[in-house]
Amino acid sequence: MTKQRILVAGGAGFIGSHVCDALISSGRSVICLDDLSTGTIENIRHLLANPRFEFVEGDVTSPRRIDCDTILNFACAASPVTYQKDPIHTLRVNFEGTRHLLDLAKTNKALFIQASTSEVYGDPEVHPQVEPYRGSVNTTGPRSCYDEGKRVAEALCHAYAETAGVEVKIVRIFNTYGPRMSIHDGRVIPEFIVNALTGNALRVNGTGEQTRSFCYISDMVAGILATMEAPTAFRGPVNIGNPSEMSIVSLATAIVALTGSRSPIEFSKALTDDPARRCPDIGLAISRLNWAGPLVGLKDGLQRTIEHFSMTLSSSSWDMSFGA
Repeated sequence: MTKQRILVAGGAGFIGSHVCDALISSGRSVICLDDLSTGTIENIRHLLANPRFEFVEGDVTSPRRIDCDTILNFACAASPVTYQKDPIHTLRVNFEGTRHLLDLAKTNKALFIQASTSEVYGDPEVHPQVEPYRGSVNTTGPRSCYDEGKRVAEALCHAYAETAGVEVKIVRIFNTYGPRMSIHDGRVIPEFIVNALTGNALRVNGTGEQTRSFCYISDMVAGILATMEAPTAFRGPVNIGNPSEMSIVSLATAIVALTGSRSPIEFSKALTDDPARRCPDIGLAISRLNWAGPLVGLKDGLQRTIEHFSMTLSSSSWDMSFGA
């Protein structure tokens, strides 16, 4: 049965707001819950007048009473720059917030979709990363609040499924990019684009030979919704991402070329616990979900994202010394 009243926690954020768009377009009613700590009203402003859309400002670490039959949980800062500023709150969002939302799912007999992350694999010893791989995570490193937070959120989902009968599905989201990312995000694609557009150096950590696989936002949303519509027996976790792998220095070179920038590429100290390789095996998603896989190529996706950042910068009182 198609779910009609859907709660999207973190729905004013980058991925969450695009999911809200897709759900509204498909005829569903959406309640967007967000504390606006990283999400923005601008991401959902075009939806506010829609009678099938409701915005609730609030933090998931407090329990909620909301009538819904599906819950999608995107409520956690995903940028290392942001989640490392308050690691305790990051952990609380992932444990307490997920627990409160799972309790709500139990009360409403609702389907629960957990947005997990490729970071649960840590600095992987298996490549590409497959869902049965248990990961190689530093439990006390600077990224641990997010990595371990998402791992415990997955454990909570399994516990509620086994002991409380909650229908859960877990999506492991790999690097995603596109319009609505913040100019202050700090992750590699927005940071490189903003610096290229403003004439500042693109700073590559370490040798730049570390790899990532970048999925455009529309492909990610399609994979998430395909997981939501999967049969009850399919719990996951399931990788959603783009298996096309590239080095960070190659990404920097591509962005300089696409923006027509004269920005130099500079190298700095490697980050602690920065994964050497990151690439999803999406075989499970392709075989078990009604998902076509990634359709948007990197060049096309980057051009769309560059256009978004260019318009954002031109319409804001942007400090041109960013990154200096």
